Amino acid sequence: MSLPLSDYDKRKQISVRGLAGVENVTDLKKNFNRHLHFTLVKDRNVATPRDYYFALAHTVRDHLVGRWIRTQQYYYEKDPKRIYYLSLEFYMGRTLQNTMVNLGLQNACDEATYQLGLDMEELQEIEEDAGLGNGGLGRLAACFLDSMATLGLAAYGYGIRYEFGIFNQKISGGWQVEEADDWLRYGNPWEKARPEYMIPVHFYGRVDHGPDGTKWVDTQVILALPYDTPVPGYRNNTVNTMRLWSARAPNEFNLKDFNVGGYIQAVLDRNLAENISRVLYPNDNFFEGKELRLKQEYFTVAATLQDIIRRFKSSKFGSRDPVRTSFDAFPDKVAIQLNDTHPSLAIPELMRVLVDIEKVDWDKAWDITVRTCAYTNHTVLPEALERWPIHLLETLLPRHLEIIYEINQRFLDKVNAMFPGDFDRLRRMSLVEEGGLKRINMAHLCIVGSHAINGVARIHSDIIKKSVFKDFYELEPHKFQNKTNGITPRRWLVLCNPGLAEVIAERIGDEYISNLDHLKKLLAYVDDEGFIRDVAKIKQENKLKFAAYLEKEYKVKINPNSLFDVQVKRIHEYKRQLLNCLHVITLYNRIKKEPNQHFVPRTVMIGGKAAPGYHMAKMIIKLVTAIGDVINNDPVIGDRLKMIFLENYRVSLAEKVIPAADLSEQISTAGTEASGTGNMKFMLNGALTIGTMDGANVEMAEEAGEENLFIFGMRVEDVEEMDRKGYCAKDYYDRIPELRQVIDQLSSGFFSPKQPQLFKDIVNMLMNNDRFKVFADYQAYIKCQENVSALYKNTKEWTKKVIKNIANSGKFSSDRTIAQYAREIWGVEPTHHKIPAPDDPRE
Repeated sequence: MSLPLSDYDKRKQISVRGLAGVENVTDLKKNFNRHLHFTLVKDRNVATPRDYYFALAHTVRDHLVGRWIRTQQYYYEKDPKRIYYLSLEFYMGRTLQNTMVNLGLQNACDEATYQLGLDMEELQEIEEDAGLGNGGLGRLAACFLDSMATLGLAAYGYGIRYEFGIFNQKISGGWQVEEADDWLRYGNPWEKARPEYMIPVHFYGRVDHGPDGTKWVDTQVILALPYDTPVPGYRNNTVNTMRLWSARAPNEFNLKDFNVGGYIQAVLDRNLAENISRVLYPNDNFFEGKELRLKQEYFTVAATLQDIIRRFKSSKFGSRDPVRTSFDAFPDKVAIQLNDTHPSLAIPELMRVLVDIEKVDWDKAWDITVRTCAYTNHTVLPEALERWPIHLLETLLPRHLEIIYEINQRFLDKVNAMFPGDFDRLRRMSLVEEGGLKRINMAHLCIVGSHAINGVARIHSDIIKKSVFKDFYELEPHKFQNKTNGITPRRWLVLCNPGLAEVIAERIGDEYISNLDHLKKLLAYVDDEGFIRDVAKIKQENKLKFAAYLEKEYKVKINPNSLFDVQVKRIHEYKRQLLNCLHVITLYNRIKKEPNQHFVPRTVMIGGKAAPGYHMAKMIIKLVTAIGDVINNDPVIGDRLKMIFLENYRVSLAEKVIPAADLSEQISTAGTEASGTGNMKFMLNGALTIGTMDGANVEMAEEAGEENLFIFGMRVEDVEEMDRKGYCAKDYYDRIPELRQVIDQLSSGFFSPKQPQLFKDIVNMLMNNDRFKVFADYQAYIKCQENVSALYKNTKEWTKKVIKNIANSGKFSSDRTIAQYAREIWGVEPTHHKIPAPDDPRE
């Protein structure tokens, strides 16, 4: 009988982690010690775990810099079309392990740290998440950067280096409490400040229309200091750049104007200017029209466009002197992708630079702008659409408002020519919304100023064309496209689930890591006993590991043999965490009613942050914790049902919980979730999906076969029909006894005995003004969950469905998404060409 493998020996066998050559390991150890002693510890004689983390981070970073410099040199010489991905959010998570994976260093680093008597996993846990995003939109940007580098595109991510990212969530007495995310407290080894590329950004002031053109004068200047972070492709020696701007006050700030003797105050006031990059706005799918947010949006766009134009003018010419003077070739050398409307001011800003500064005539400038820009829409929820009050723009960006008015006038003239006398259409399509408070509709600005507009899943792109932007589609149907979202298989499989990645590689090789369609080859193993056993075993190991983590970090004990039922995402009414709660209470009531019946044990986990100002979302968190307090302490229930709220859900927690999940909850009202990407992560990691026909769930069901997902509830057509007829929650309450019992328990204070009225707002909303029709899908959801439990009893049949899901998840790689953006929007071809490594001779 062979001895069981230690964790370390198991790790050593994992081929997807790269080879641990002896020289490689020796070099790593040498460099690690060099960093530890010379760069870090210096005069302290005791190294802390954090010192070890930084030494390792610097050691790994050393392997990036040569490739980074060579990649940028390569772009400079070849002068390809460059892709600029503009986003106010980049939800990057941790960088160390991702860098080791993409550079093929993981096994060597494991071996080196092991020989040095250190625990790699412990070191990785020291790194702070870069939480510069709220959820899907910011995480999508991060996956896209990984894919753009892996596909060899000359791409740049541009955004803001927030000093404070998404808040840390603490649960206190069952309520969410926000804490500042001081992620830079110990420094960030992955970034490099580039003060030599500092750029001035202007605000306020007034517009002068003189004989020699238009000037924006008397402005307040704020400096944008860039910080660069390397973005490595998967084992292709390409290292792209994410450039994030930080706000700095100029040294003469507030000192020149009327400031006699106010020197101290003037220096203190520098903070006001630098507040622009202080903190990420924590709203997901909700627009808050605050001046500071508008400043952040313009700051990003203005600094980025100056950088883009500098690079356009000087590229390939061996000097920083402007050489290209004509902008004719600009759209052939530059693509700008707007991640939602947050960077929409790029359109009037590019016009301002071309017309006012570069003296290009309007029509030519407009042609260049439209051919350069493209816009991705992320939501159809009306409360999420950006509509900026005119008075804010007038004060902060007076010239941009003039330009927007001119764009609008010319656009409406065009519409009027095509639809003469249709004044209602002109009103609907105007960039300027009249009414009590005049506003600029930023989505309309993006549509008019871009050559391509895309939704993020097929159903969402169809909804955009059929309803939200119907008028614009009728005018310019050629502009509208679909680009279904994807996720990077490097972070979301190889990094977070090495056990699964390895058993897949044992069957089909490791090519799938950069070509996820290869997973189709697993269909040959659906009935393979050995493979079924391996997949089930890895899931069980991941569950045990996560259970141990929960016990260690949160002191909660769960049954690792129960079905892990997981819903992790931002807390929002449209995502219907409440429907999940109603199911849990129903299950509780059934066990209490027949305690001797056999029930399939479940651990229901809900995690996610609520926007600090979103009352209902915070109530939903309190409800989850309150239900848990009752159920988890009821001796009749035992470990047949547990409800856990996962505190502080973030990228690094997703990497732990997703590989451990059995069931993925994707239960938004049909027509509300634009795509979803968590759904794809669960699918790739061997969970089955219970979900509505919404977002990318539709395409997941199409790829894997609807019979291999648990699909329930109203379709978009049913929801539209119900909107016409009117949704009456009370009908369901009266007709469904189990539902009535649950609601009565919430009303009576069964789950809040000390405050019987605690959940009255939730009950009132569900009964009287539920935009998302929770009760309408309740019965179908409960029935569908019974099918889930029934199948879970049969491990083999369950695992076969899991394998079919994994095998059909190839479409949902962000590599596929980015290849489509490249070919169909940006006009560039992805390449699997490998740049020579720094130590290879150059071509």
